[in-house]
Amino acid sequence: MRKPYALLLTFLTLLPLPLGLLGPLAPPARAADNGSWSVNPLSTTVAERPYFYVSADPGQTIEDTVVVTNKTDTPLTFRLYAADAYNTERDGGFAVRTAGERMRGVGAWAKPAKDRVTVPGRGTATVPFTIGVPEDAEPGDHPGAIVALDERVEKGGAGVALGVRRAVGARVYLQVGGPTLPALTVEDVRVEQSRPLVPGFGDSEATISYTLRNTGNVTLNPKVELRARGLFGRTLLSRDLARIPSELLPGQRVHLSEPWHGAPQLDWGKVTLTASARETRESASAGFFAVPWLAALVLGAAVGAGLVLLLKKRRARHPQRARGVDIMRLRRGARPVPTHPQTKSHTASGV
Repeated sequence: MRKPYALLLTFLTLLPLPLGLLGPLAPPARAADNGSWSVNPLSTTVAERPYFYVSADPGQTIEDTVVVTNKTDTPLTFRLYAADAYNTERDGGFAVRTAGERMRGVGAWAKPAKDRVTVPGRGTATVPFTIGVPEDAEPGDHPGAIVALDERVEKGGAGVALGVRRAVGARVYLQVGGPTLPALTVEDVRVEQSRPLVPGFGDSEATISYTLRNTGNVTLNPKVELRARGLFGRTLLSRDLARIPSELLPGQRVHLSEPWHGAPQLDWGKVTLTASARETRESASAGFFAVPWLAALVLGAAVGAGLVLLLKKRRARHPQRARGVDIMRLRRGARPVPTHPQTKSHTASGV
């Protein structure tokens, strides 16, 4: 039985932060590096390239070179493969498919000259690769990566039966020529509230969840605005969100949430999320009704008691209504029940 393992993958990234960490700003790019080895494009005479940015037309083949650097003192053997990129649903981080998954873009079109390479300690290996864009390739962005995978399975921590495989990938941003369509939607907006039992005793919190989806064919750098309005159009909340992916890849969707501290304990309104990116802007809303639990119980009890009193009062004002029921029965042919029934008398006669 094969031992299960987890793949730890480091990418060439525009953020000098752990992969998947969200942030609105990006310092200068750097090569993908996990401390033991790095993967980066071959530098040109003009400047170092932090990633592969390639433009090609359908049917065209592009050639380039990747450099794998071993930063340890012992030789390391890597498996080289190309992979498609995607956004993780949890936080929108940049990730790539594993070698066994089905590839549709860069992962299927890019072919390294070697599928395995051994790099001496403190040395480098230079490997050419080609990207053959099919004739029927869809126009737009096709992100991916050239990955160097250490196939050794490292043991997990104490008490953990899960092994770990490590990999480093250099990002590939491939754009296929043709019409481009930036498109972005906001879906499934929900407001979940948490309020104290007694108004004024405790904080009221809410969580606004939503799905951000790239429905176009180009990579977007989205921005999201959050607005909440209460009764009579009062502005309760207005801010730009920071916990969003810096890049939303074509066809990808991410499920995100935003905390709302100090949410109203008694109000009725609407939350609106507006997502914008290059040449696209879309909004979606969800209503909310905030009532403290104790107030809701008291209100429900008061309404119930009011209905009971109203029914009793109406019956007291109309005591003849029961006789009306008997009249209706007579009209339908039923015999009334006599109020004072008389007993039959029998007379005896003698001869």
